[in-house]
Amino acid sequence: MTATVSFTIDTPLGPRTATVAYERKGAGEPLLLLHGIGHHLQAWHPVTDILAAEHEVIAVDLPGFGASAPLPEGVAYDLGTIAPALGALCTALGVERPHVAGNSLGGLLALEMARNHLVRSVTALSPAGFWTEGERRYAFGALLAMRAGAKALPLPALERLSRSAAGRAALTGTIYARPARRSPQAVVDETLALRGATGFEKTLAAGGSVRFTDDVPGLPVTIAWGARDRLLLRRQGIRAKRTVPGARLIRLPGCGHVPMSDDPALVARVILDTARSARVPTA
Repeated sequence: MTATVSFTIDTPLGPRTATVAYERKGAGEPLLLLHGIGHHLQAWHPVTDILAAEHEVIAVDLPGFGASAPLPEGVAYDLGTIAPALGALCTALGVERPHVAGNSLGGLLALEMARNHLVRSVTALSPAGFWTEGERRYAFGALLAMRAGAKALPLPALERLSRSAAGRAALTGTIYARPARRSPQAVVDETLALRGATGFEKTLAAGGSVRFTDDVPGLPVTIAWGARDRLLLRRQGIRAKRTVPGARLIRLPGCGHVPMSDDPALVARVILDTARSARVPTA
């Protein structure tokens, strides 16, 4: 069941209040799940139950996405604001240094949280921030096209399209390698989430100059890339590995940009293996 929590974040304008929606289940070491731009916490549903067998899983809607409120007026949707805000969210939920898994924007945020010593381990699934300028422009153009399509479709047409495999492919084939596996209702819900994302444009604007260039030594990091990622091309994983040389770089066969639905068992195993490695004493 989705709940909400409000907490104080530090901003250049002074302390402000953020309100975030989240789901929490399971028991064990905490594991924070972060979705990508325009998506919502339900993106993690295919793997949540598997992960909750070993962890207290906390899936969140990022500010301005899903059921979470937008950031207060004038507050930027940049890494310097959102990553510390996620740390403040964890404090509000009584969680200290969780394991974090993130997809796309969420993967970038997970790495930024690691850079700020806020996490125990990181699993970054096709993280943003390792692109060339041309690759960034391509990805942002694809995202804007998806957003425009989501806004243009009347709800009856969206529901009708979602009932067929071809329709689900047309709606979500950019981010899934196997869009037919998505249920019609899930496709409707995520398209509506993309349509209603109040933080979408400001997040894109903040991301235009973002490059992740720092190593995050001292904790387990896995960078995993879908072999059929059509949004952030998998060669970006090589750059990520060069930036974070201690990271484990994994290819996800048969998976697209949002791999949790394409192969839930594989994605869950990658996340669990990363978290387990944080508990292994080093010589």
